[in-house]
Amino acid sequence: MTNPATTRSVPGQPDMWVFVLFESLLFTGYFGVYLVSRALNHELFLQSQADLDLRFGVFNTVALLLSSWAIARCVQASRAGDFRSALTNAHLTIFFGLLFLTSKVTEWIKEIALGNTFTSDEFFQHYYFLTSIHCIHVLIGFIVLGVVVYQLCSPARRSQQLVETGATYWHTVDFLWVLIFALLYVVR
Repeated sequence: MTNPATTRSVPGQPDMWVFVLFESLLFTGYFGVYLVSRALNHELFLQSQADLDLRFGVFNTVALLLSSWAIARCVQASRAGDFRSALTNAHLTIFFGLLFLTSKVTEWIKEIALGNTFTSDEFFQHYYFLTSIHCIHVLIGFIVLGVVVYQLCSPARRSQQLVETGATYWHTVDFLWVLIFALLYVVR
């Protein structure tokens, strides 16, 4: 007979993993369209890509990686029964997410001021589409994190599975950003 304490399982709710798989496949399709468009218009993409400020991309990536670190610490603290630390780390996750979102909006404003809008060219159509879809996922992530905070605030509501499900969603959002960052800012 298997000891329940040593049985390993996938963290969070199975439905979240189905959602993560679906989202990953959906974004893979978006990335495929981007790469085909890039291959067909390589010079245009290089010229437009040069208008992006790499510092924004790096800053946003670091902010989201720090948010992933914080939500991982939240999960660990919750597993250990240290709910005060879990709550602190959940709030840190939200802080870094807000930092990302503020930076992204600032970057959009800068690009629009430079004349790089959704209608400028095909590269910027992809840029605004991918970053906007990602930001919508970040906003949904704030709702998920709000539920995690709500759960952690009361002993009667605490659910490790819900904390881990929220962390799974947040990690997925962060992972997708790393791919978007690579495609839009790094790949030449």
